[in-house]
Order: sequence, then C-alpha cells, then structure tokens
Amino acid sequence: MTADPSLKQTKVDLAGLMKVLGEHLYSSPNVAIRELVQNAHDSCVRREVESSLPFEPRIEVSTDANAHTLSFEDTGAGLTDEEIERYLATIGSGYTRTLRDSGHEGLIGYFGLGFLSAFVISERIEVWTCSYQDPERAWSFSSRSGQSYVIQPAPARPVGTRVTLHLASRFEELSRARPVRALLERYCGLLQVPIHCGEGPAVNATPPPWRRDEPEPNPVRRRREALEVVRRFEPGFEPLCTLPVRSTPDDAVDVRGLLWIQDGATYGTSDNRNVSVFVRGMLINDDERDLLPAWAGFCGAVIESDALQPTASRESLQKDPTYQAVQACVRESLIEGLRGLASEQPAAWRTVLRRHNEALLGAALCDARLFDLLCDELTVPTSQGDLAVATVLQRSGGRLHVSQADRGGFEELLFRALKVPVVQGVRYGALPFCRTYAERRHGRLVMVGTQGGDRELFRRQTLPQDQTERLQAWFGGDSAEVVPASFAPEHLPLVVVPDREAELKQRIESDEADKRIASAVLGLARQFTGTLVERPLLRVYVNLGCEVIPALLDATPERAEAALALLRPLLGLLSEPEGDRPLMPIDEALAGYCRAVTQIARGEA
Repeated sequence: MTADPSLKQTKVDLAGLMKVLGEHLYSSPNVAIRELVQNAHDSCVRREVESSLPFEPRIEVSTDANAHTLSFEDTGAGLTDEEIERYLATIGSGYTRTLRDSGHEGLIGYFGLGFLSAFVISERIEVWTCSYQDPERAWSFSSRSGQSYVIQPAPARPVGTRVTLHLASRFEELSRARPVRALLERYCGLLQVPIHCGEGPAVNATPPPWRRDEPEPNPVRRRREALEVVRRFEPGFEPLCTLPVRSTPDDAVDVRGLLWIQDGATYGTSDNRNVSVFVRGMLINDDERDLLPAWAGFCGAVIESDALQPTASRESLQKDPTYQAVQACVRESLIEGLRGLASEQPAAWRTVLRRHNEALLGAALCDARLFDLLCDELTVPTSQGDLAVATVLQRSGGRLHVSQADRGGFEELLFRALKVPVVQGVRYGALPFCRTYAERRHGRLVMVGTQGGDRELFRRQTLPQDQTERLQAWFGGDSAEVVPASFAPEHLPLVVVPDREAELKQRIESDEADKRIASAVLGLARQFTGTLVERPLLRVYVNLGCEVIPALLDATPERAEAALALLRPLLGLLSEPEGDRPLMPIDEALAGYCRAVTQIARGEA
C-alpha cells in the first residue's frame, strides 16, 4: 500500500532564483540604472501621496571613478527597518504595487523585481535610508549577492534613500558621469521628478511638447522644437518633418507623442521603423516598431501612453487589446498627419513624395484615404521613365498598359514604336496601384502578354489556310504560335510575344517551385494554373497591316526566300535577350542578317 498523500511546501533554490532573475530577466545590465531611478521616482511619488509636509522631489545620480561606485539618492519617502525587510529584501514584493492597486497614479513600478538588476553590475550594494514616518532614525542595508544581507542603525540623514553600487570590474564604465548621463537621458528623459547627474541642468529639465498646456504659438518655432526632440530618438536618419500623435475622446486609450518622416530615400520593402515607447515617463522599449503600420517603413515615433502594460522585465510591452488600441491611434495620427502635411507644408510634402515614392505606393493600397491623397501625386515606373498615372493615361489614350516582364522584351520595342508608356508591373506596388487607380478613378487596365491584353493590342485576322500555314512555317516552326493580326505601328512587320500566363503555369508546375513557395500558397497557385490550357510559350503576331507581309505572301517562292533571309533575323532581334526559349539566338540572327545583306550587295539574291 502507498502512504496517504500529504501537503508539502514547494522549496526554492534561492541562489538559482537570484541568478535567473538578476542575470537573465534583463537584456542589458544598463537597465539597472533605469530600475534604480524608477525606485527613486516612486519613492518621491509615495511621499507626495502619504505625507502632508512639503518637500522638493529630486533624484541625484553621482559617480566616483576612483572608488568605482555609482550612487542614486532621492528625497522620497524612505524606508523603515520593517519596510526594508518586507519590500527591499523580499523578491517580488513592492510597496508601489500596493499604492497603484489602491488607485494612485504616476507610479512606475509594480512587480518588485527592479532592485535585483543592481546585483548584476555590483559586487556589493549599500543602502542608507530614513523614512518620513520616523525621521529621527536612519538605517543601512548591505548585501553582496542578494541572498543574505545586513540591516543596522545608521547615522542620521535627511529623509530619503541613497543606494550605492560598488561596481564589478567589467562594469566600471558606469562609474563615469558621461555614459551614465547618456543612459539617464535615454531612459528617464520624460520623468517629471528632476534627475541630476553632474554639473548643469537636470537631464529631464525640458518637458516634451505634447505635455505642455499651451503649445508654442509660432508654427515655425513649434516645428523646429519638435525636430529637436525627435532627433534624440532617431539615430539613423535626419528627421524631415514631424507629425503629432494625439488620441481623441473617441479613442479607447490616451496616447501622446510625435511621429516623423525620415529624410532618406527608401525602397518599397525598406523597413526603417523606429519607435520608442514611454510608460509613465520611463522608456520601456526603443524598438517597438509594430506600433507603426507595416507600410510606414520610412517613419519613426516617440510614444507615451500610461495605458500600455509592460512585461515583468519592463523592456517590452504586453500585446493585449490596449496595445492594439494604441496601434490604431498611431495609425490614424500618421494618416491624418500626412494629410495635414500635404495641405499645410507643401515644400516638405514634395520632399516626402520624392524620398518615399515607392514606399508610398504600397501605403496608398492599404488605406482608401491615403490612396485619395496620393494617387495623383505618386509616379509609377514606365518605359518612358517615372510618370504619374494620369500622365500615362493621357499618353496612352485612356489605357494603362502594364507589363510583368522581368526585363525588356517585345513590350519595350512595341511601345517605343507606338510612343506609348508601359508600366513595369514587376516593380513594387506598380501593378496593384494601377489596377486600383483604374477601378477607383478611370482608365482601362491592359495586362500586356496575357491573352486578354493581347486582344487589346493585336486585332486577329483570318487568312486562307495555306497562307496561315506558310506564315507558321516561316516564323514559328515548332516552337511558337504564329497569329495573323493587324496592329500599330504599320511599319512593324511582326512582334514576338512571350505568353506570360503560360510562363507562369510552367514555373508553378515545375519541381523547383516546391523549393521556393510555401505548400499552401503553391496549392492555390496550381489551382489557378490548372485552368490554363497547354500552349506555346511564344506567340508571333504577324502584322497584315504592314506592306511587307502581304507582299511576302504574294511573292514567288524564290523572291519570298530572298526576303525572308532579311526578315527572319528579326525574330532573334525581337525576342527577349535572355529568354528561356528564344526563336533564334541573337548571334545567329545577326549572322543571318549580315549574310542576307552581303548577298544582296553582291547581286547573289
């Protein structure tokens, strides 16, 4: 028989727990500076909440390179000996949580873990503290590892707390004022309790513009001030202009801050999003890029929202409904900011369009308001250079010719002859942008190289069977379909057209596609290509409107063969230069052409 079950207490390996929490909870030892300032800040807020006596909130951070120490002193509430035991020396217990749970605002901490970060960078920690509740008594706390500590009475000191870190040798850099001040400016620049480090003003002496009751009335000065603020948060690019982040009464959360457009050219797939997030004045993460839309790869932001919930390490945010609400607010602020920029700062707007045209093509497809704002401003790549869609339509008689060729082919030749621009649909955003433009505005989309698009360009004609067979033998052979047609310009006798749909079918159904495309996507693609019938990859449209072709059909076999000696090389010259199945290699075409001209010159043909 087995023994009766009994209730037992879980045991804790304190040494292992301290190592995990102290050394692995935080991504960087520099976080210790943020956590200790946070504790000092919350101590000042606690004193404001609980004590009726006036005092001046202040945090002083000092360094001593000779002693290898880093100290944090505040004028906050201080601790009694009992509170040292209950909060400072107890993992996961913090008085701040009690205050926050009772409804007090302005506090930062919650989990009671921040003090552990100090043991990551220190060989020894000393704390001197005096509580406002018993200002005649002071206490000292010292510990080497966090696993054991000593508490004893200390000489009298002002109400507040001083924490001194005796730094480990590999962190002695933090005993110098300059790097510490830089970290304070990064993490704590938006805290409201003044923080001093060395000579000069407090590191957070200037509040951010979105916190001011009355904004700067001069718009030029206001923009200059905003640019100065965001430069602190944008290391990679010069900010071009700023846009406000403001929540409305209809928003579920309160969000404040600034967006900016980076003054650096981008591609459509560039992702330079840079987002710093502050919660209750403390930097939580300086790479929270997901708060910006995926299409905004040319933007940065500094966001402040007390509604966001940090994780236990306070280095990232919980992706909860509040996070999603902040995402929505930032997105709306960006869209409204771009609309305001277009109307209020036309010079800056023109620069934004030049720098980020391709990325904005994708952005316009993600929101109808952006499309309405951008559709007549952006350009698409064409055979005649980058042109606005309205210009393409004007030059093409109301049509948008779009090619999905990876390189120049018949489209380049044909449309150069027609003096009509063809949009390079393989470039980022060009094809869907043109399709959306045709659907929402006007214009007829013609997909060049598809059967539907070819019907728009080439009017098929019927010939007697024997003439059709001769054209097939002359220009198509077994590798291409010859199609009698009429098309412009009339001086172009024939055009070699790759069948883009047949090429797609071949690529999708090849074994190599399994290696490049996810199985689910590949299955859907093969469902589509399964509806396409097998047909040659190339079509040769022979232009019956060109006088050469009727003359060739009427010529005697001898004269026709002599003329074909000059005409056939065009198949090689008009085929795509690196096509998988060219009708005639370019060197063979040039050799045949030279041979035919030589024969004519010598009277041999």
